[in-house]
Amino acid sequence: MKAYHQLVQNVLDNGVWKSNRTGIDTVSSFGEFYKVNLQDGFPLLTTKKVNFRSVILEMLWYLRGEDHIRWLRDVNDCHIWDAWADQDGYVGPIYPVLWRRFPYFEEDEVSFEGNAANIKRSTMVKKEYDQIKKAIHMLKTDPNSRRIVVSAWHPGLLGQQALPPCHVMYIFNVTGGRLNCHLTQRSGDIALGIPFNLACYSALTMAIAQITGHKPGTFAHTIVDAHIYENHIEGLKEQLKREPRPLPELKIADKQLDALTLDDFELLDYNPHPSIKFEVAI
Repeated sequence: MKAYHQLVQNVLDNGVWKSNRTGIDTVSSFGEFYKVNLQDGFPLLTTKKVNFRSVILEMLWYLRGEDHIRWLRDVNDCHIWDAWADQDGYVGPIYPVLWRRFPYFEEDEVSFEGNAANIKRSTMVKKEYDQIKKAIHMLKTDPNSRRIVVSAWHPGLLGQQALPPCHVMYIFNVTGGRLNCHLTQRSGDIALGIPFNLACYSALTMAIAQITGHKPGTFAHTIVDAHIYENHIEGLKEQLKREPRPLPELKIADKQLDALTLDDFELLDYNPHPSIKFEVAI
């Protein structure tokens, strides 16, 4: 994963110090970009151990369409979202809701019974839009479309969200029979968040490629505010000293997306360096 190491080094070398809402200063760089070829292996970092189980559980949770973390926390003993949930596990309308139940209003004609005749009036009705279902349909029926976009940014819901989405939009693109994915991220924690985002969206791309009859292509990633927290710097410097090892292989069961479970993702030949402890900035 030389692309990740280059990202880290570039932010350390060229970033500027910035304060932020967490109270822990960062070294920040604007508009970072990298991409990886999914044909080279599953991009789970090898210069530190990344919790593959949590990566896949988070991805599956995104696909459930829920506004709480009880499936993650109580059913699967996965606590990566605990810090942002309330005591009942609610996180509000973030990724799962916006991916699968994006709220919108549509004009609908309603009939009312009157004394003389039926009266028809137009009213605005709240509805929900399944962006994942639509993306899969388009990849099957119109793969050359440049409009296969999934958005996780809804300005009207920001006040209801435990954490405004960091990865705000991704776009699928089919070129030469390969499914590519470009993720745009407004804010990226290089040490903790980016390795998860990279692995999560790569697994999603590979799963959807299999479902829609394409081969996995490239995962590309733009990070608007790419930052390293002050207390992560030494750990990342240690990581940069380690030599990347061969990437593992990911096998995914031949099932529809909503039927996939954790057991359907098999990671082969993952031989990482030891974990590095990084504290989460809340």
